[in-house]
Amino acid sequence: MSSDLTPDEVCDPALDQLVAERLEVVRERIRLAGGIGVEVLPVTKTFPPAACWAAFRAGCSAVGENYAQEVVAKFGAQRSLPFGVHFIGQLQTNKVRLLAPLVTCYETIDRESVLREVAKRVPGAAVLVQVNTSSEPGKGGCAIDQVPELVERAVAAGLRVRGLMTVGPTVGGPEDARPGFRAVRALCDSLSLEVCSMGMTADLDVAVQEGATEVRVGSALFGGRPPAARAVR
Repeated sequence: MSSDLTPDEVCDPALDQLVAERLEVVRERIRLAGGIGVEVLPVTKTFPPAACWAAFRAGCSAVGENYAQEVVAKFGAQRSLPFGVHFIGQLQTNKVRLLAPLVTCYETIDRESVLREVAKRVPGAAVLVQVNTSSEPGKGGCAIDQVPELVERAVAAGLRVRGLMTVGPTVGGPEDARPGFRAVRALCDSLSLEVCSMGMTADLDVAVQEGATEVRVGSALFGGRPPAARAVR
C-alpha cells in the first residue's frame, strides 16, 4: 500500500462523513461517562490511508497504528503529515529503526531494551509506559509494581514520558476492566503523569469513568476490519 499521495487523492467524501458522524457518537459516550477533554485516538490498523485522513478531517490530531511495516507502507513516502502517528502495537527493538522517522509517540514501552532502543534512535521521544494489569500471558506491558522504576529509567535515558497506557482484559465484560483502569489512573497521579491511555470501543465508558485522558477507538469509527486484510507487520 503506497502513501505517495496528496491529501486530495486520499479523500473519500462518504468515508469522511461516516467517520465524522461516528466520532460524534463516541464523543457523546465520553460526555455521558463524565469525560472532559478526553482525546480520541483512532485505531487505523489494516485500514487504508483514507481512513487516517478521514479521522484527521473529523478533528482527530493523531492516529494509532499497530504494525511497523504498515506504518512505513502508509506514511513512508510522505514528507510530512498534519497529524501524529502513535505506535500502539507490541514494540520490537528491531522495528524501532523503521518507525523512528514516522512515529510521534510510542505508547507501548514495557521493558528497558525497548526504551533504550527508542532513546538511541529518537532522542527525546514522547512515550507512554504500557502496564499489564490483567497478568494475561503474551500480553504486552510491564507489571504494575515495575512501572515506577521503568518510568525512572526512561526519563534517565532522555525520553519524554507523557503517561501510562493499558489494555483491558481480553475476557469478560467492560466492568472486568474497571479495577485495572482504576489502578493505572492512581499510578498516573502518584507519578504526576499527564496522559492515561486506556479504554477501547467496548470499554471506553468505564475507562472514562475511571479517569482516562485518551481512548483508542477503531471499530466504533471505521466498522469491522476488512475481512481480506492482511496486516503487514
